[in-house]
Amino acid sequence: MADTAGPTLLYAIKQVELAVRAGMDKMLRPLNITVSQYTALTVLRQRDGLSSAQLARNSFVTAQTMGELVATLEKRGLVTRTSDPTNRRRMLTHLTSAALAMLDEYDAAIEELEEKMLADLSDRERDELRRYLGSCRTALTDRSAR
Repeated sequence: MADTAGPTLLYAIKQVELAVRAGMDKMLRPLNITVSQYTALTVLRQRDGLSSAQLARNSFVTAQTMGELVATLEKRGLVTRTSDPTNRRRMLTHLTSAALAMLDEYDAAIEELEEKMLADLSDRERDELRRYLGSCRTALTDRSAR
């Protein structure tokens, strides 16, 4: 018997992710910045001074990818790195004022993209979607890694 219920939820979530990424790619292209770089910068805006490994985990990329990404951002003057006073071998990454200004400039555009995505949902449905997605993330997260 054929399944007429439509695509799986995993497929639908991936399609939403790809649409969001395409919108962000288009928006960030004039800055010559990738979505992964933008994500790392927004993570640092929330928690400045992360190690490269911590930043990688919070930005959904590998540690190797983050190392390359941070080096590129540092060359562009968007981040600086300092030695961790508690562990001299570990480097901490910090946003520069240029990065903060860029993020502030693009906040409204990112909010517009999110609003476009959620336009047909009521406030209650938006809150439920956030809660449901949070529950899904929690269920899939390796609790021993936290």
